[in-house]
Amino acid sequence: MIKYKTPEEIEKLRAAAQVVSRTLGMLAAEIKPGASPVKLDKMAEEYIRDQGAAPGFLGLYDCPSTLLISRNETVVHGLPISEPLHEGDIVSVDCGALLDGYYGDHAYTYEVGEVDADTRQLLRVTKEALYKGIKQMRAGNRLGDVSYAIQQHAESHGYGVVRELVGHGIGTTMHEDPQVPNFGRQGRGKKLKEGLTLAIEPMITMGTHRVKQLSDGWTINTVDGKPAAHFEHDVAIVNGEPDILSTFDYIYEALGIKEES
Repeated sequence: MIKYKTPEEIEKLRAAAQVVSRTLGMLAAEIKPGASPVKLDKMAEEYIRDQGAAPGFLGLYDCPSTLLISRNETVVHGLPISEPLHEGDIVSVDCGALLDGYYGDHAYTYEVGEVDADTRQLLRVTKEALYKGIKQMRAGNRLGDVSYAIQQHAESHGYGVVRELVGHGIGTTMHEDPQVPNFGRQGRGKKLKEGLTLAIEPMITMGTHRVKQLSDGWTINTVDGKPAAHFEHDVAIVNGEPDILSTFDYIYEALGIKEES
């Protein structure tokens, strides 16, 4: 059952999402060759708690970490490990926070040092796909319109769209109805209404869309070993239009990037 949110609830979701946004911005300056994922995880936990919130992932479904750190061919759900980040890696950092009973949950794929042009384009297109999906999240549209916009943009560049992993509703629990696939048909699915809150998260691969789960029970890799990108925002329908509750601005500020979020 979809739980539509009041304006007051949406503002609580925004506050939780902004905790995550600031955390991802803090991490941006730390993500560089030689950085320890385990140390990044501890930094994020401390930073979230210092903001009066609790880590949203830690302990959820027995998750052992505050961050999910996914490098290169890992699509999502990578656990922080001791091996440092390397020049030319890409790393998706997925983060959640619980504040005043509401969750924030979003992700950004960072470049580690100098990244090759093909991989940089994968990141650019995946982020573009996120915003194209968000643009369709308006009252009167269908869920399939969001999904189709993401799929069409990614596949038009020859990329794979992961099927097994999807976005989701968000609120007082991390994962609510409805599921938000990154593939679909226009005009199909649930009609979008005022007060809907979603975590939209394209997971796009350079090669095949097929994935596999590793023996740790968490890590999801591409089956062909090619890189994947992952970007995520929390979004609400407010006055019939998409209102992005999270932001990448703190990341852009830390990295000196002039870019609209």
